[in-house]
Amino acid sequence: MRKHQWLRTTLSRAYYCSFSSSFPLKHVTQSNFESAVADLKTHLKAADFVAIDLEMTGVASAPWRESLEFDRFDVKYLKVKDSAEKFAVVQFGVCPFRWDPLRLSFIAHPHNFYIFPRQEVPTDSSSCEFLCQTTSMDFLAKYHFDFNACIRQGVSYLSRWQEDEALRRLNLRYEDELSEQARDVPLFSITDILFSERMKNRLREWRDGLLKDTSGGSQLEGSFLNDSNQQFQNIFYKMRPALSLNGFTSHQRRLIQSVTKKHFKDLAFVRVEGESSCSQQLVVYTDSESDRDLLKKEVMDDYRRQAEMKIKAAIGFRHVIDLLSSEKKLIIGHNCFLDLAHVHSKFLGPLPLEAEEFVHSVNKCFPYIIDTKILLNTNNILKQRMNKSKTSLSSAFLSLCPQIAFASNESCNLTFSSSVKVEITSKKDFWGINVLMHLLGACFVFKSKFCSSKSQHKSSSWISGVKHEAGYDAFMTGCIFAQACNLLGIDFKLYSPSENLACNERLQKHANLLYLSWINGDIIDLSTGHRTAESLRCRDLKKWQTGILFENIVLIWGFPSDLKTAVIKDRISKVFGPTSVTSICRLDETAVFVQFSKSKLVADFLLVKETLDRSNDAFSVLHPLSTILEGGSTCAASYETYKDICSSPLSKVLFADQAQAVGIRWKTKLVERKEEIEIEEQDNFREENAANTISVYVEQN
Repeated sequence: MRKHQWLRTTLSRAYYCSFSSSFPLKHVTQSNFESAVADLKTHLKAADFVAIDLEMTGVASAPWRESLEFDRFDVKYLKVKDSAEKFAVVQFGVCPFRWDPLRLSFIAHPHNFYIFPRQEVPTDSSSCEFLCQTTSMDFLAKYHFDFNACIRQGVSYLSRWQEDEALRRLNLRYEDELSEQARDVPLFSITDILFSERMKNRLREWRDGLLKDTSGGSQLEGSFLNDSNQQFQNIFYKMRPALSLNGFTSHQRRLIQSVTKKHFKDLAFVRVEGESSCSQQLVVYTDSESDRDLLKKEVMDDYRRQAEMKIKAAIGFRHVIDLLSSEKKLIIGHNCFLDLAHVHSKFLGPLPLEAEEFVHSVNKCFPYIIDTKILLNTNNILKQRMNKSKTSLSSAFLSLCPQIAFASNESCNLTFSSSVKVEITSKKDFWGINVLMHLLGACFVFKSKFCSSKSQHKSSSWISGVKHEAGYDAFMTGCIFAQACNLLGIDFKLYSPSENLACNERLQKHANLLYLSWINGDIIDLSTGHRTAESLRCRDLKKWQTGILFENIVLIWGFPSDLKTAVIKDRISKVFGPTSVTSICRLDETAVFVQFSKSKLVADFLLVKETLDRSNDAFSVLHPLSTILEGGSTCAASYETYKDICSSPLSKVLFADQAQAVGIRWKTKLVERKEEIEIEEQDNFREENAANTISVYVEQN
C-alpha cells in the first residue's frame, strides 16, 4: 500500500511537470477577445456542458472573515458576499465539452480569459478599487501568473446593473442638457454684464459678416482668426458655418449660451463630443427656426448614439456570461459558491443581503449547475471510488483521471475500469492533437505528428497551460464530471445530442446544490432556496460530533490580547459550572465564541457581566470573570451581533477594531427574554416608587 502511495505521489508530480507544460490552453486578452468570443459562441451552442473556474486576488479581507466552524449559513453568505465585493477576478476559465458519437469521446475547448476591471465608461464615482491578499498573490505568482498580461491586456467589463446605471445616467444627462438649453443665466456682477455684452457684439459681427459675404471668407478671418487668444475658430459643422469656442471657462460658456439664445434666433449654441471624448462648444448659424431645432435634435441624437456605443463596447467580458446564460447549458464548477458570488457581483449586479435572494437570482441566470465537490461527497458510488481521498480539485483529478503512466506501468498491478475519453482540440486543429484522456484509466496519447509539428503550427493564442490557471482548472473540473457521470452509470455511447444532460435522472438529485459552508456541510438548493445539512461529511469533522447550537453562543471581544482560550473557559466554568461550556472557538487574538451547554446560560452570563461592569466593589475585583474583563473594554453579545458586524462593508484586521468601527458602543448586549423584561419592568417600578418616596420625604422636612 505504501509502495503504491509513493508511486502515486511521484507520478502525480511528473504528470504536472510533463502534461501541464504541453497542455493546449487558449489565452484570451483584449487583442484576440472578439475572435475568441465568436469561436466560443459556436462551441457553447454545441456543448453538452460547460466547466468554469475563477482566479481571484484574495479570499478573506480580514482573518476573522475566513470560514469558521461557528459560521451559521447566513453569516457564511455574508462573508462570501464581502469577499466577492472586495476582491477582483483576474482569470476566468471556460471550457465547453461536447460529446462526439463518431470519436466516442468528449471534445474540450479550454479558454483562459484574462480580465481586469478597467473603467472605460465615465461615471460619477471614482475608479474601481479592489483588495489584494498577499497569500493569494503569492500563490498566483508561484504558478507563474502573468500579471502584466492581466493589467495591460485584461478584458474589462460592465455588469448588467452597471450598464443599466450608465444608460440611466445618460438619459438624465440628456434631459439636463435640454433643460439647460432652456434656462437663462442671471447676470449678478458687472463682470458678467460686460462679458455678455462683448460676446453679443462679437457674435453679431460674425453673423453679419456671414450675411454680407456669401462666400463666407475674408471678413470672418479678419475679425476672428486674428484674435491673439484663438478663442474663436471658423469651421463648418453639419454643412453649416460655425464658431468653435476655445479657452472659455464653464461659466463663460453658459453666458455665451444665454446670449445666443436671447439675442440671436438664427444662431444655436451646441455641445458636441470630439474624437478624444472631450466636448467641444460651437455656435452654429442656421437658416431658420426649424433648421435650428433640427440641428439641436441631430446633435443630441449623435451624443446619445455615441454614448450608447461606448457603453455597449464597455460590456467586454460580460458577453461571455451572457452567452452562458442565454444558452442555458449545464454549468460545472468545483466548490463554486464563491465563484458564482463573484459572477453575480461582477457581471450581474450587487449581491443581495440574504442568501435566499442570491440563489434565486443565480438560478434565474443559470438554471442548471452541478458542483463536483458536492457530487463526490454525497454520492455513495463516487465516495467509494474516491476511497477517502481528498476532494480538492487537483486530488480529485488525480484520483479519477490518472495519466498514462498509471495504466502502462505493469509493476503497479493496478487495474482500471473502462472510462470516458476526452479529446483536446484547438481551432482548426493547429496542434494536430489527438490527446485522448482515458478518465480513471486513462491516458493522454500524444501522436508523433504532434511532437514533430508542434513548433511549426502553434497558434499565438494557444499557449501551454499550467495547474491553477483558470482555463486549465476548468478543464480538470469538466474531466472530473465526465468520469463521475460514467461511474454513475451514464452510458455516453447511448447518449443523444438532443438530450439535456442536466435533466438526466442520475444527476437530478445532485443538480443545483451548492455548499454554503464547506466546513459545516450546509448545502443550499438553488431551485428552492431550501437548506440541508450534509451529515455524511462529518467523518472528517471531529469537532462537529457534538454539534453547534447558535442560540447557545456568546460572542466576547476586546479582552486582553494575551488572554488564552483555556483561561477563558476556566473562568467561565468556575462561575457557571464545569459542564457549562461545551466549546470555544477563537476568531482572532481579540475575540472568541463561547458555546454554553444551555441557552439559558447565555442570558445568565451576559447579565453577570453587565453587573460586574457596573460594580467597583471588592467582590467584583475578586470575581472569576474579572480576568476576562480586565482592561475595561471587554464586550459581549449573542450570536446575532456577530451577524450584524459581518454585514458591514468595513473590514478591520482585528475583530475588536471592526466592532468599534461598525459603531457598537455598549459593552454588553443582553438577550431580550420575556422573563428578563418583566423583571426589569418590576425593578424600574420599584426604583421609581423609591425615588418618589425620597422626594416626598425631602419636601416634608
